[in-house]
Amino acid sequence: MVRCYKYLVPRHNKHYLLQLDPYIPKKAITIVEYLIYKYHVNLKIVSERQTKHGDYRRMSDGKTQITINNNLNQHQFLLTLIHEIAHQVTFQKFGRVQPHGKEWKTVFQHLMLPFLQPDIFPLSILPYLANYLKNPKASTDSDVKLSLALRGGMAKSGKSFIFEVPKGSTFKFKQNFYKKGNKRRTRYECLNIANQRIYLFNQNAEVQILEE
Repeated sequence: MVRCYKYLVPRHNKHYLLQLDPYIPKKAITIVEYLIYKYHVNLKIVSERQTKHGDYRRMSDGKTQITINNNLNQHQFLLTLIHEIAHQVTFQKFGRVQPHGKEWKTVFQHLMLPFLQPDIFPLSILPYLANYLKNPKASTDSDVKLSLALRGGMAKSGKSFIFEVPKGSTFKFKQNFYKKGNKRRTRYECLNIANQRIYLFNQNAEVQILEE
């Protein structure tokens, strides 16, 4: 089910805080509420998308919209939300610039500072998050240690991280079947069974191991 919330309401109205409650840590709600109100964020919480956790877009009518996947845990959701709010703030301040360029990096780092506390992000995540924020990339999944920490070191039920898959084993990913090959620096070479082409997989990609 898709849920859509618009947070363009007076600050004294606390009703929308209850809508955020299931998705982010409680200690972060007040700060997020302030950002949503200040920057006129239109947030839409949507069903899982395989290719992204969230996005920010400017609509043809001039309005903006941020969407976040509803299947993220609270720490993933919060980090993704601030990532996307940073895109909106960057556009408001600088206009059209490189999507994840120096302007966005600076804004994102600034917006994240109030959240870098152990009652919002636990100590199992904070060191990796702080290191990532030194030079944030387009996706947190590109930072293997942070990505793993955000997931609590566990893949979803019925799946395994690809680094756990034995070399030469067959696995399923997005309806396609692959055979795991050699590891490069940070990724694994995997053979697509159908087209016999090699694809590179992030080592924290979650896949379904097939019984031999």
